[in-house]
Order: sequence, then C-alpha cells, then structure tokens
Amino acid sequence: MTNATGVLLVNLGTPAAPHTREVRAYLREFLSDPRVIDIPALPRWLLLNLVILPRRPARSAAAYRKIWTEEGSPLLVYGRELAAGLAERLGDRPCRIAMRYGEPSIRSELGALAELGCSRIVVAPLYPQYASSSTGSTLEAVYRAAGELWNAPSLSVVPPFHDDPGFVRAFAEVGRSVVDVLDPEHVLFSYHGLPERQIAKSDATRSHCLARADCCDALGPKNGWCYRAQCYATTRAIASALDLEEERVGTSFQSRLGRTPWIRPYTDEVIVELARGGVKRLAVFVPSFVADCLETLEEIGMRAEESFRDAGGETLRLVPSLNAHPAWMDALAGLVLRAAGT
Repeated sequence: MTNATGVLLVNLGTPAAPHTREVRAYLREFLSDPRVIDIPALPRWLLLNLVILPRRPARSAAAYRKIWTEEGSPLLVYGRELAAGLAERLGDRPCRIAMRYGEPSIRSELGALAELGCSRIVVAPLYPQYASSSTGSTLEAVYRAAGELWNAPSLSVVPPFHDDPGFVRAFAEVGRSVVDVLDPEHVLFSYHGLPERQIAKSDATRSHCLARADCCDALGPKNGWCYRAQCYATTRAIASALDLEEERVGTSFQSRLGRTPWIRPYTDEVIVELARGGVKRLAVFVPSFVADCLETLEEIGMRAEESFRDAGGETLRLVPSLNAHPAWMDALAGLVLRAAGT
C-alpha cells in the first residue's frame, strides 16, 4: 500500500471514562491549549489550576455518566462508525478517527496511517464552522505531528464546510422527521459559543465583526473567517432546505465559560424566553457538532429540555446530529475527494 492516500478524521475530544480523574486529565489538556483559553500563560495556568480543575471535573463527570454508552463515549463510538463507513465509500482507503484532546491521539493515528504506507493524507477536521480554538488548533497539532515523522507525509485539508450542499442536505434529512412529526412553533439552531475577543481576532479589518447588529447577515471578504457569521450561514442554509419560515427560526450560542463576554444570544436564555413567550413545541438543531456528545445529548437534550418545561414550554426535541448517517457519509466522502483533488 506504499504511496497510498489515507484519511484522518479529527474531532475535538473526549475523556477516556466518565469519572473525575479521567475528566480532569481531559480538561487539563483541553483547557491548557492557548488557542482555547487565549490569555497569557500565567493567568491561564492560575485560572485552570485554581478555579476550573478543583471544581469542574466532578460536575462534568456526572454529566458524562448520563450519556455514556456500553461502547464508550458517543463521540468516539460515532467517530469509529463514521471512519468505517467512509472507508467503504472511498474504496477501502484507510480512514482513521483521532481526537485533538484525549485518545486516540492525532500522533498515534497519523503514525498508524504511515505504517500502512500512506504517503499522502487527507485531514478532515470535523468542525463545520472555522474557529481557531477548534479547526486552527487541530491543524496546528496535525502539522506538528506530521513533521515529527521521519518520512513526513503530504497533507491535504478539508476546509470548513458550514454551507456545503452535502452537509446541509444531510442535516436537513436528519432533522426533517423531527420537524414533520413535532410541528414546532419555533426551530432553534444552537452552536457552541466563543468569547467575543476570539471573534474580533478573526477580523482582519478590526472594524466589521460585532461592530453592528447585522454584521453576520452575509459572508464576505471582511468576515470570511468569522465563526459566528459561518454559524448564521449554516442556519440559513438548513432552514432553507427545510422550507422553514424565517419567523420560526432562531440562532443562538451555548456552553459559555467564565465571566468574559461570549457571542450572543445565549441558548439557555433564549430557550427560557421562548417558553415564557408562549412557545410550546421547540426543535433544536446543534449544527456545530457532526456527532452527538455532551453538548448535544446532555446540555440540550436534558438540561435545556428541563429549563424549557420549567419556563412553561411543553416539548423540546433535540434533532440528532449527523453521527454515521448515510447521507453524511456520502457528503463527507465528497469533501474528502475534493480535498484530495480526485
């Protein structure tokens, strides 16, 4: 298989087990990344070791236990299924799944592909929208690990696919059954949040992003790297594919951490406001994730659902992520082949 082309899928990461020790190790690796907590090294160390790690691992471990399966972390289980299905669609081309943080590591899976004789590797960061803290960090780690190999492979990268037609069709197909059955009064598209300062850093003009209310209404040269603008583009594309009326659709951002301003509106606040405003049936997409994980299954499917009912709503239905859905495998195969130039 010398000179073969392999595929490395990379997702963000997962602890090895839903217990405090393993979650602490995972969070230490994750939150030590200067692209994730982008503050000077000493304040980051103090924040992590004096504030976050003494308290958060136990709470997060309890949340992970609610979603853990007999096979392990849903994110990793679905990742393995995705890699296997993608390999079949690519003519049994070697495909591996790695995690930016935790195991299996980028280093180990790149090494495994090299041992299979792959001199060229297509890297697919599984983040639809670009952010330095996810895509940027992953690519930095991939380049570093590839450079450590004696025979460094040639790399091609799947770019962000926030409005890729195949990705959009796949999410619309997964979501259609929920929308058709529930007939929601409102459809909310929730994305993982980021600190506002990270959005500002992506703006080369330093004058467009977050400068006015309509800054994310369209993508262009000024905000082409903007995570928030790409999220809104994903909302527009999936909503259009589902023929959803504009007044039934909203976009929000979840999972904020700390006291600094994060991009708005906040999902937890929006869900309560919708319920108090009379919405009884709410469907929630989470299209910043292509596999179900803690942020979809527990944060939205459990905690947000409870908050919605407590505020007067009746039914909040989480739209499953793409996971290993055949339409997503087909779309991803197309993304990989285009990145490979075939």
